[in-house]
Amino acid sequence: MSDTTTAEGAAATNGKLSHRQILTVLSGLMLGMFLAALDQTIVSSSMRTIADELHGLSLQAWATTAYLITATLSTPLYGKLSDLYGRKPMYLTAISLFLVGSLASGMATSMYELAAFRAFQGLGAGGLMSLALAIITDITAPRERSKYQGYFMAVFGVSSVLGPVVGGFFAGVDSFAGITGWRWVFLVNVPIALAALVVVTKVLNLPHTRVDQKVDYWGAVALATGLVPLLIVAEQGREWGWGSAASIAMYVVGGLGVAAFVWIERRMGDAALLPLRLFKRPVFRMATLVTVVQGAGMFGAMMSLPLYLQIVKGATPTQAGLQMLPLTLGIMVASLTSGRLISKTGRYKMFAVAGIGLMAAALFALSTITVDSSLALVMVIAFVIGLGLGASMQTLVLAATNDVRPQDIGVATSAATFFRQIGGTAGTAVFLSILFGTVGDRIANAIRSAMTTPAYVSALAQHPEFAKQMQSGLDVNDTSFLSTLDPTLARPILQGFAESMSTVFLVGGIVLTVGFALVWFLKEKPLSDKSAMEQRADAEAEAAPALALAH
Repeated sequence: MSDTTTAEGAAATNGKLSHRQILTVLSGLMLGMFLAALDQTIVSSSMRTIADELHGLSLQAWATTAYLITATLSTPLYGKLSDLYGRKPMYLTAISLFLVGSLASGMATSMYELAAFRAFQGLGAGGLMSLALAIITDITAPRERSKYQGYFMAVFGVSSVLGPVVGGFFAGVDSFAGITGWRWVFLVNVPIALAALVVVTKVLNLPHTRVDQKVDYWGAVALATGLVPLLIVAEQGREWGWGSAASIAMYVVGGLGVAAFVWIERRMGDAALLPLRLFKRPVFRMATLVTVVQGAGMFGAMMSLPLYLQIVKGATPTQAGLQMLPLTLGIMVASLTSGRLISKTGRYKMFAVAGIGLMAAALFALSTITVDSSLALVMVIAFVIGLGLGASMQTLVLAATNDVRPQDIGVATSAATFFRQIGGTAGTAVFLSILFGTVGDRIANAIRSAMTTPAYVSALAQHPEFAKQMQSGLDVNDTSFLSTLDPTLARPILQGFAESMSTVFLVGGIVLTVGFALVWFLKEKPLSDKSAMEQRADAEAEAAPALALAH
């Protein structure tokens, strides 16, 4: 293997950047990360409106699934290619793909087109978050890194609130600047992506050591063969039936693909898309395992809480986004505070333990809420979830990347993002299945109880059309009728949803309790005072005399 040193631009010869240089690079990375994080929430709050406009309500899930598949699959590929060819060209590629995909999505004329364009957009999204983390890992020492990762967590938190607000606004207007309102859900990405391209081109000037190594294309094919069926069944299994022939076929194909991927990665060694030797490192292995569990619990909470606010409390997507502000505040407070304390003390394990413990406790608290719970209580609990998320999410990435060689930073950071997405996808599928699998019986029980009260019987007699609808069965997949329904008739339905969501939160708390137990086994490896760039520069300096003698 031969290494050729190239430069993506001017940088300090010893690989050390000043605080001001780091913040300059960070400005471009935050724009890219904001794109990816905002898109996840802005689309989810407006997808039903988009599906109605494109006459494809039954196909709406495929637009989300297509994006999820390509974003997840491309994440480890970006990590490996950036290790080989440099961060800057791959990051610019990711932004460009995302830009083109966003523009095309905003021009879609059918749900089939939108699903295809969202898949293309996902090819870019896979690199936006993982490469941003890899680059900040390159230029900052582990001891100082959490301070800067706190800015990323702030972006993540702000986008989680801003997305539903902006998405709800655009979905609610007929047109904006002469263009159909919902199209701006995608077109709003265009100016941000253009700004990110300009900023990244100008400021992301880092040295890169070119590694002549084969690209693991067969590993990528096997990963696609394994993950695509499993991601599809995770998204569609509730509708198909988890034990249906289609679902079982997906399990079998996915299982064979995963087995083939592991076999190929073992044969490829260092050139593997996801080198298996990384999992022999105890800190990386445990941090990755906890990341999967945290991803399942985190996405379960962040998916279920807005549903509670919108269905049970009657909030619009915009209002629900604003009501999630305490969660964002918690993320920002915990990530910035923990980052400074880690930098000062060099200790990080306690933040991962405390963070996951807080999230578990908060989900158990959410499992006690009812249809009558005060909004203030829910927002306080959301703040605690934010504290836990802000303290633990960046800390687990720090632990994993601190345990690998500088040459493996791209692979390690993309692996952290990849496994969090896998955990989140599995968690979301499980939690949605629990919600919609139990809500029918809960509503039926609540209605039977309500039927014993004169007020409910009287209200039902005054709304014969609803009584007829109940006899044919309520469609719990479309809850829009609740906003105009007589409050007396709506209450048992809301009660049923609240009870099912309590079950979801309880299961989420149990999942995170498992994560809380596991994170205690995470070994706290001392944090280096040198960035990955500095470590690579030192290694090259040591190797230079030997190379000179060899020539």
